[in-house]
Amino acid sequence: MHLDPYVALAGLIVGFVVGLTGMGGGALMTPILVLLFKIQPLAAVSSDLVAAMVMKPVGGGVHIKRGTVNWTLVRWLAIGSVPAAFVGVFILKQLGNGDRVQSNLKIVLGAALMLAVASILAKGLLQARLTRRAGADRAAGRAEAVAKPFAIKPVPTLVIGFVGGLVVGMTSVGSGSLIIVALLLLYPMLSAKQLVGTDLVQAIPLVASAALGHILFGDFKLGLTASVLIGSLPGVFLGARLSSRAHDTLIRTALMFVLLASGLKLLNVSNDQLVVFLLAFVVVALPLWGAIDAAVRPRDDWEAAGLRRKPWIWVQGGGALVGVGFWMAIAYFLTARPKLTAAGL
Repeated sequence: MHLDPYVALAGLIVGFVVGLTGMGGGALMTPILVLLFKIQPLAAVSSDLVAAMVMKPVGGGVHIKRGTVNWTLVRWLAIGSVPAAFVGVFILKQLGNGDRVQSNLKIVLGAALMLAVASILAKGLLQARLTRRAGADRAAGRAEAVAKPFAIKPVPTLVIGFVGGLVVGMTSVGSGSLIIVALLLLYPMLSAKQLVGTDLVQAIPLVASAALGHILFGDFKLGLTASVLIGSLPGVFLGARLSSRAHDTLIRTALMFVLLASGLKLLNVSNDQLVVFLLAFVVVALPLWGAIDAAVRPRDDWEAAGLRRKPWIWVQGGGALVGVGFWMAIAYFLTARPKLTAAGL
């Protein structure tokens, strides 16, 4: 069994990010193995999933002890995701293992990363909006608006589990970033802790099913998996220890940037095109993010901070495509947003 110290170092970095943010495991590790270490896509997906099977119970066990897991939701998700993950691996097996299949798998993986970027962005916006709405309801004495009763929705939950399992089985991406966004949309009454805890625990049987399928039908390499685990396990521990001190917005933005770059490379975008696209993404995405962030903040926070709401929204959003919004967004995140956050506490 050959152990690669450079793969272990990459695993340490990815594990640290996962511990810090709770997302990005398969979405980061698999493209790193493919793009930097030139591992065949099927082998990268197989080894990453087997490594994830070892790591997932660590985070899930913490939430089980804290009682932040909705077991009814986990069961319905697992009914859809566990067989779907195995089916996803079987589909890959039927496609074969030639150069054309590996190339097609790179494209599928790149598309999955694009979807992961969108899901991370959606997750941040949804969580921010739910948190602020709950704060506004509490401030107005509407406690019943915050604590809505939970009611399981079997068919949509099964569909989420099935689609998520299929994507994970084929790409190793989505057990965290994609499924949790769907849960946010379907069950807005769940608290953030319940969402994270439920998502982590439902991912355990999902990843285990996908990993078993790849051990049987994929291109699992023991040395590669061991190298990933040697680095990622201490990385997850260190990241989790520092997670309370991390600035979530900065980490989320950096993660989206890395995933976007990786996804575009997997989609065979040239280096020149990649640079242009990433620059355009930063110039346009930052003011759009600022405009949306400003729009979802309660009016009471704007009044308490002594700021006007509409100019910050319109100049950032309207100026995004002409460059003006970019500089307005920098001013917003450095000056206005901290005041709004302080006003909302």
